Parts: sequence; structure tokens; C-alpha cells
Amino acid sequence: MSGHSQFALLGERRFAPFFWTQFLGAMNDNVFKNGMIIFMAFGGMTLAGMDSNLLVNAAGAVFILPFVLFSAFAGQLADKYEKTRVVRGVKIFEIVVMALGAVGFVTANLAILFIALFAMGLHSTLFGPVKYSILPQALQQDELVGGNGLVESGTFVAILLGTIAGGVLVAMKPSGPMIVAASTIVLAVIGYLVSRSVPEAPATDPTLKLNWNPFTETAANLRLAAKNIVVWRSMLGISWLWFYGAMLLNQFANMSKDVLGGNEQVATALLAVFAVGVAVGSLLCERLSGKKVEIGLVPFGSIGMSLFAIDLYFATKGLKPAGHSGVGEFIAKPEHWRVIADLFLLSVSGGLYSVPLYALIQERADPSHRSRIIAANNILNAIFMVVSALLAIALIKFAHFNVPELILTIGVLNAVVATYIYTLTPEFLLRFLCWMLISFAYRLRVKGLENIPDKGPVIVVANHVSYVDALVITAACRRPIQFVMDHNIFKTPVLAWVFRQMKAIPIAGAKEDPAMMAQAFERVKQTLADGDVVGIFPEGKLTKDGEMNPFRPGIERIVAETGVPVVPLALRGLWGSFFSRSVDGQAFKRVRGFFNRIELVGGALVPAGNVTAPKLEADVKALRGDMR
Repeated sequence: MSGHSQFALLGERRFAPFFWTQFLGAMNDNVFKNGMIIFMAFGGMTLAGMDSNLLVNAAGAVFILPFVLFSAFAGQLADKYEKTRVVRGVKIFEIVVMALGAVGFVTANLAILFIALFAMGLHSTLFGPVKYSILPQALQQDELVGGNGLVESGTFVAILLGTIAGGVLVAMKPSGPMIVAASTIVLAVIGYLVSRSVPEAPATDPTLKLNWNPFTETAANLRLAAKNIVVWRSMLGISWLWFYGAMLLNQFANMSKDVLGGNEQVATALLAVFAVGVAVGSLLCERLSGKKVEIGLVPFGSIGMSLFAIDLYFATKGLKPAGHSGVGEFIAKPEHWRVIADLFLLSVSGGLYSVPLYALIQERADPSHRSRIIAANNILNAIFMVVSALLAIALIKFAHFNVPELILTIGVLNAVVATYIYTLTPEFLLRFLCWMLISFAYRLRVKGLENIPDKGPVIVVANHVSYVDALVITAACRRPIQFVMDHNIFKTPVLAWVFRQMKAIPIAGAKEDPAMMAQAFERVKQTLADGDVVGIFPEGKLTKDGEMNPFRPGIERIVAETGVPVVPLALRGLWGSFFSRSVDGQAFKRVRGFFNRIELVGGALVPAGNVTAPKLEADVKALRGDMR
């Protein structure tokens, strides 16, 4: 995919039929769901003594409940069987469910509609593990973020179209419910026909024995996911997003009616703004991440999710609704522009937050049980969404919260949860700092980094130009790297915290501190024995004049004792910047060199038997050229 836009995937059979199958399914979900919600909210309907406000939040819980009960089984299906068979079976089931829903709409029977809503949730539950586990089988490594971005953005564009269609069609008098009923059946049939063109995706664990007990299998899936701490915490992060989104989305109908003084079309417009924002944020991920899984976008997204939710509270707090105006009257009022802007930017932030986490799970999960990991993720998502709906109901019923107060609550809770997650997992903040550095302080170009193997132990060596060399290399490389660095640089104020989170290895000279040097060598050997990447600056110190210092022989000792190959890297353009020394030997003294074009160039992998310090020095010099 290198050199091509992610949109090129839409012209390829390995991706396009699957994309349109999930697109049509997501669209149909929302034609049905939003049509039902608008039907209840504006039709004055009741069920079991609940008013429309409670019914709307109850509908969210009913739709999500199947994810809790059946995700574990869905994950087993997607791992055990060829995935296109599962996809087509799910699409046939969708046709049956929509026929049942049509009966509910035509007869205005809320009980039947709720049964159909539960069944539609089951349809999405069965499709979910296939949706995300099929992508790593169909796409190359550098296509994963772009493919996920397309799926996420496509899903929310489908939500947009389905939401608009559901709201507009159900409001048509007098036959709106019947039109919605017919539309959902037609979409389900088209979805099945498209699914027949999805290429085969072989089973990843065909010998798997199905466990029909949802409780024991759910527990087993969660234990399986928890074994990989990075995957587990990514799942928790995604689940929090669904908690956040569920509480927010379920308020749009009542926000329109009770806070903004809008009608059904305004409620639909709010959902449309949200869907477009998530789609935009999802598509931005590939460009902002450089086609690699960049979890540094996650903190950036979470900041926006809190900031704009809190501002949305203040934007809606003082509004005085008058009547039920249409979209034109709503947009004509300047005070509503801030509401639209907050909602859009909030949802863009959600897209930036979610795509890297989904891609990280797909990248780090073991392929043999990837579908069950994704099923475990869906289970957590569902639990968080059910809790979200129950919390919203409790706050409305017992604390008498209105819609703006619910929005403020979710914005503040997001800030608290994000702070906790990033304290627990500093890797997210570390990647955020690296991403900020190369996105805003410099303009980074990379070349030759494909020479770093995707798996297995390897050493990377580079010239040492500035205090942020390790951060630049970390930001550019796909694999995590543990750097060996001079203990004086390791202690640099502010950067010291960053280096500790990077698990950098401080080292001193043999004469200065032989114990520290011996400890550093042992840590390096252990890191390589674990199959990880070690980064070394063989000069042993920062350059004072921009020219390279001789490479020290310590690299030869490490390679001789471990037998690990080396990839030379050259940093270009950092000399003379704020983070490097200047002619007076000082750094951090003057603001200079920001927004410079810098480069990181990788050379060919050097086998352990060919490694010498002079050879690596010559390789790095040749890669660096005249650009210091």
C-alpha cells in the first residue's frame, strides 16, 4: 500500500465486498434502531409503564445485551469456520430479523419491536468478531491502519445514512412505519447478495471444540485476552469509548426535543454530525500516523473527547427551547453553531481515539485466537454500554439529571478515566509525546526502516545528534525499542521521566562506574534474549559540532555475546535545533530549528559475523551524507 491512498482498497476484491457488506449491515441497524427510537420518542408510546425518555435508554440496553450473552460463541465461530460462511449465515439471519421488525412497525407493537431489536443486536454480535479478525488476513501490515480507518469511517457514514433514513422515513405521514419496515428488508437482502462476493478467509483454528456455555466461554475469552497486557488495556480503552458514546448518543432525541427545541429532523441531524465527525477522525488516522499503528493518537483523541463534551454542556446549559423547529430554523440560530461545532470536534476526537486501539489489538493478538480476542473485546464493550445505559437511567430517575448534566458527567468521567489509564499505561503518553514531537516540532521523513525485522531480536545503531534522538527513532519505528544511553543524558530534567517510560538503559564508562556498565550489558542481553529491539548510540556522547564521533567497541562485545544482527540508522537534520548542542556546546538555550525537515534513514541489516565498530560507523556516515 506504500505510496497509495487507503481509498485504493475500495477498488480491490480482497477488501471492497467485505467493506460494503458491513456498511449495509451498519446502515440497516440504524434505519431500524433510529426509526424505532423516533417512533417511541415522538409517538407518546409507553411500555411496562415507562415513558419515552426511559424507553430510549432501555432500547440501548436491549440492543447491547446480546453482546454480553453471545459474543464468546461468536468468537468461536469466527476462529473455527471459514469466515465468509459465517458472514453469509449472519446476513440470512438479518433478513429474518427484519421481517419480524416489519411486523412490529406495521402493527405498532413495541413488544415485537423490542424483540426484533434484541435479535438485531444478536446479528451484530455474530458479525463483530468476523468484522475485525478478517482484516489482518486480507490486508498487509502497512494497510492495517488505513483499512481500519475505512471500516470505522464507513461504519459511521452508514450510521449517518441509516440514521437520517430511519428518522425521515418514520416521520412520513401516514405510512412512515411501513416504509421503514420495507426498507430494512430490502437492505438486508442487498447485504446478503453483496456478501457472496467476499473472498474466502480460512479458519485460523479449525480444530477448536465449541463451548456452548456462554458463561464459561466468556470467562475463558476474557482470561485469554488478559494474558497480553497491551491487548487487554487496549480493549479496556475501546470499551470506555463505547460507554462514553452510548451515553451520549442515547440523549440526542431528547436533547433535540427538550433542550434545543427541535423536531425529529434535528435529532437526526445531531446524529449525522456525530457520524461525520467520527468518519473524519477515522480517516485522518492513516495520515497522522504515517500508515503505522500510532497509539500516540489515543491521548490526543481523549483530550478532545473531554474538552468538547464539557464545552457542549456550557453551550446547551442556558438554551430556552421554544416549540419543535426544523433543521433550517435550528441552524439559523447562532447559539446552535457552537453546539454543532462541539459535537463535530468531539466525534472527530473519538475517531482518532478508536482506530489505533482496534489496529493495535489486531496487530498484537495471536492470529490463532484473534476472533476470540475480538469477541472478548465485544463482551467488554457490551458490559460497558449496558452499565452506561443503566447509569443514565439511574441519573435521570433518581438524581433528576437533565441532558446537559448527563453530557457534563460523561465529559468529566472521561477526563478521570483517561488520567487513570495513562498513569497505569505510560506507553500511551510516551507515544503521544513522540507523535507530538514529530508532528509539530519537526517534519520527519523516513526511509529504509523496513530493514528492521518485524520479529526477533535486533540491534539498531545511530549517530547521536540531540537529546531527543531516541524519541525521534521511537516515533518512526514500528517496533518498541529499548535504548542504551549515557547516564547523564538519562538524567536530563523532564526528559528523564520519558526515558524511564521507554525502559531506557543508562550506562556509564568502565572507568566512571564499572558496576553500572556491567548492569547495562546484562539488561541488553536479557532484552535481546526476549526477542526485543535494542537501540545503541555507539559514539557514547552527543556531537558538539555536528560531526560524528568514533564508534566505541562496546557494540562489538554485545554482538559477539548475543549473535544478534544490527541495522544502521542515520539521523539527518537535527543538528542546530533546540534539542542539540550548538557551537557554544549548549542545548536548550535558544529557540531554533523547530519545524525543520529531518530524516531517519535505515541501511541494510548487517549479520552478526560482519559487525565491527568501524564498519557500522562507516555505514552510518554514508547514510547520513552531508545533511547533519
